[in-house]
Amino acid sequence: MSDVIVQSGQEVVGVSRITGPIMIVEGAANVSYDEVVEIRDGQGNLRRGRVLEVGEKTCVVQVFAGSTGLSIDGTRVRFLGDTLRIPVAEEMLGRVFDGLGNPLDGGPQPLTDHFADVNGQPINPTARIYPRDYIQTGISAIDGLNTLLRGQKLPIFSGAGMPHDQLAAQIVRQATLGAPTDVPSTEAEQFAIVFAAMGVKHDVANFFRRSFTDSGALTRVAMFLNLADDPPVERLVTPRAALTLAEYLAYEKGMHVLVVLTDMTNYCEALRQISNIRGEVPSRKGYPGYLYSDLASMYERTGRIRTSEGSITQIPILTMPSDDITHPVPDLTGYITEGQITLGRELDHSGVYPPIAVLPSLSRLMKDGIGQGRTRGDHPRWGAQLYAAYAHMQDVRSLASVIGEEELGEVDQKYLKFGRAFEKEFINQSPTENRTIEQTLTIGWRLLSMLPKDELTRVSLDELKQYYQGEDAKH
Repeated sequence: MSDVIVQSGQEVVGVSRITGPIMIVEGAANVSYDEVVEIRDGQGNLRRGRVLEVGEKTCVVQVFAGSTGLSIDGTRVRFLGDTLRIPVAEEMLGRVFDGLGNPLDGGPQPLTDHFADVNGQPINPTARIYPRDYIQTGISAIDGLNTLLRGQKLPIFSGAGMPHDQLAAQIVRQATLGAPTDVPSTEAEQFAIVFAAMGVKHDVANFFRRSFTDSGALTRVAMFLNLADDPPVERLVTPRAALTLAEYLAYEKGMHVLVVLTDMTNYCEALRQISNIRGEVPSRKGYPGYLYSDLASMYERTGRIRTSEGSITQIPILTMPSDDITHPVPDLTGYITEGQITLGRELDHSGVYPPIAVLPSLSRLMKDGIGQGRTRGDHPRWGAQLYAAYAHMQDVRSLASVIGEEELGEVDQKYLKFGRAFEKEFINQSPTENRTIEQTLTIGWRLLSMLPKDELTRVSLDELKQYYQGEDAKH
């Protein structure tokens, strides 16, 4: 990484204090915030860091590889006069890197003279294009009821032990730019994928690599891996390095890029750890008060701009501690992003995959990317009807748990039957099953046809005439 720095600066011998991955350096002049430093111990071993805080006489330096082995007197700190930059190139697709952009796959450093600042640049709101093109993930609960659009940021809220890793891998394998239903499916374009894993176990990292390799998707995936035993400080750089490559591919090469970040909870834990070491005043549950703006600085590096044909779509994945959706990480993420896909513990226990809880899930931009000419004309009202029917079924299910299913009326029993079929046939699908939007809509209409026709008040009479298949279809 030393060749990425274009300006050499001053060197300071000795530091005043070392606490965990944080060093206090005195005597450096004209130091800049986020400036990269080279740190050498008494044996001449090199590690890198960056400036976190600047004062009149001192500065705070964050050491990427941790401070183990460093001494106060024998440490030499060289300020390099530039921010952290990584090489970016199309050839990085199909490669695996660590959290700082160094190759992990045994291959060479990318051959490029283009280096980009990992901190990125905020997108001017006036340059943004509103997302309107849907993405076909092949997963019915997403495509049908929580549609993902090109340029959207849509997180997955999960919990410990739930299959968010399998779901993320399936989305990466299957994600295509959804062609309208009157266009042959072969014209649907695949994404370039930038995948960043933060604080994951070795078996999880191996699962992703194996899944992408076996499916052939690895050729269009650039992976950035920060493992659980890697320094937590590197965890703070990993998503920014991944987004830097995504911005280059999208806005300079005109590619459509899907960014998957997992697990954002591990990222926030690393941020809390560094904040506590620095002695900052903690906010809710010990997280720093700037957690919201820090997350926004990454989530908002998503979208489409007028000067490029490319786009960045982002799917952050986070595990909610104790399945608490009011925890600061999912709570703040929900404010910044445009909806959420929530995984349900009960569905997971009942063997449903993917266990997407339809009712608490939401895609705020869905209405702008579906309908005639995009998915199908009946999709908006079909989705509203399915959602309403499933919500009513939950009320009926609660009532049945009190009075018994046999005491329910005939219509309510049909709702219960519909609910079981909805979870078993619509939400549930094989990890290798890639459904088109037509197949998803067809399954939904077949399930709605289990209900009496006069219960379907959200769809039009013409749609009922065309798609309803129930007992009273001819009436």
